[in-house]
Amino acid sequence: MKRRWKILIGLVAGLAVLLVVNTIIVNDQTKGPKATVEGGQILQLPGGDVHVIQEGPTAVGPRRAGLPIVLIHCYACSLHWWDRIAPTLAETHRVIRIDLLGHGGSSKPKSGYGIDEQAALVAGAMSELGTQGAVVVGHSMGFTVSVALAERASQLVDRLVNLDEGPSEDVCELPFIAKLAYAPVLGEALWRVTPDFAVEDAYAEAFAPDFDISSGFPNPDQVIDDYNAMTFTAFTEAHEATRDFRDEIPLNDRLRQVPVPLLSIFGSEDRVCDPEDSQAAYEAVPGARTATIDGAGRSPNVENPSETAALIERFAAEAPVPGGGEKRG
Repeated sequence: MKRRWKILIGLVAGLAVLLVVNTIIVNDQTKGPKATVEGGQILQLPGGDVHVIQEGPTAVGPRRAGLPIVLIHCYACSLHWWDRIAPTLAETHRVIRIDLLGHGGSSKPKSGYGIDEQAALVAGAMSELGTQGAVVVGHSMGFTVSVALAERASQLVDRLVNLDEGPSEDVCELPFIAKLAYAPVLGEALWRVTPDFAVEDAYAEAFAPDFDISSGFPNPDQVIDDYNAMTFTAFTEAHEATRDFRDEIPLNDRLRQVPVPLLSIFGSEDRVCDPEDSQAAYEAVPGARTATIDGAGRSPNVENPSETAALIERFAAEAPVPGGGEKRG
């Protein structure tokens, strides 16, 4: 019996050592930048190397192009989440898609994932590309970054569009299984062994219950590729940064201090952030407008790109009301 206990204790100790070693290795991983789309550029900025792509006309004028549009993707996503909407917007707008630090083709360093740091990188990319006075569209975490961008560099932002980002943690809730991915040691272990089908199941929360994820992208394995492109550090720190930023001051309260017109769009089937409670909070922001896309989940830019594009284009074309408000309709 004593021998069995010794063997069992030895096995447990060995497993513990392996878990600790795996944690160290996973947490120390970094990745360099790499363009993931034809025409993509790598911008070398002070906070990191950022992957961007520009599409559409570059001249600005009433008969040439509308306001430039900057598209900022969701958490654990990439600029490819705009693949089905960017071509439509680029018919009449200069469109810039940006991979946030730690995502897609941008670099994945050991640190630098705070929301203000991400916003500084977006500001740097826009300045590098000679873009200001843009319609900045943020999907989920991308909208949190967009709000921080408007706070720090309002000259870059003419108006904001929110796609399914709740104003605070009070109206958003991750499933229990998803929370396990962020647990110390266990999260690093899961990062190593999570099979592709489980990754796709986790991303399913970003869509309506009956939506076929593979049909939403030119690349049917896009969500798996986006997950694999990240490091565990980028995966966890980007999540924590978004939560901390909204916990400090809810987005709707931040927007009260930023004189930028707002359009908030939610899918009626959002399963992470409550659409009604979220929209009620944004409606209280002076001059804000809201819209709901029936049948879509948390990613209307993927699930219903035509209706989403139409809402963005209409908002971009409207003349702002004097004093920073926006016509309601």
